[in-house]
Amino acid sequence: MKRHDHHTLTDEELIRRYLETQSSRWFDVLYQRYFSRVYSKCLSMLGDRGIAEDTTQDIFMKLFTRLVKFEGKSKFSTWVYSVTYNHCIDLIRRGKSRQQIVQVEDLNKLPERVDEISDAALLELKVHELERALKAIKPDDRAILLMKYQDGMSIKEIGSALRKSDSAVKMQLKRAKARVYELARPGSE
Repeated sequence: MKRHDHHTLTDEELIRRYLETQSSRWFDVLYQRYFSRVYSKCLSMLGDRGIAEDTTQDIFMKLFTRLVKFEGKSKFSTWVYSVTYNHCIDLIRRGKSRQQIVQVEDLNKLPERVDEISDAALLELKVHELERALKAIKPDDRAILLMKYQDGMSIKEIGSALRKSDSAVKMQLKRAKARVYELARPGSE
């Protein structure tokens, strides 16, 4: 096989070849394919370049060591996103992110609204209000909103990545959108 041909292989073919040969060159291709996406996601969730760089390396080490556990039940990209989101959320929960703006007690004071907030209503919010609100909500809610609206993942892909049913994903999205809208509305500070 010519050296440049390995870039045309599917993720699953690369994984199979890595598992058969244990040659790191197959994993290197996966690394090159996904590095910028994983780093961007870490940066958007953690808000610090240094932490995002370190976290990206940690995630790829985790992917590398767990590659034998990838069963192909979902796309490899979905599995990568799942590992990335879960790793970042764990870091945020442990307090290693510097973007802990609103205390959990403050979030609990919000009304438990689950009215349907339209995508158009979210898009009408000013960027700085939306950013402030996203930083203020729980990491799980921020992650699911980013998966849906930043990454363009379907409900089914999100469910697969987070190991949740479609209805659970829909309900969490609905509640997360309501919380963001409530926090981002003018005068909500």
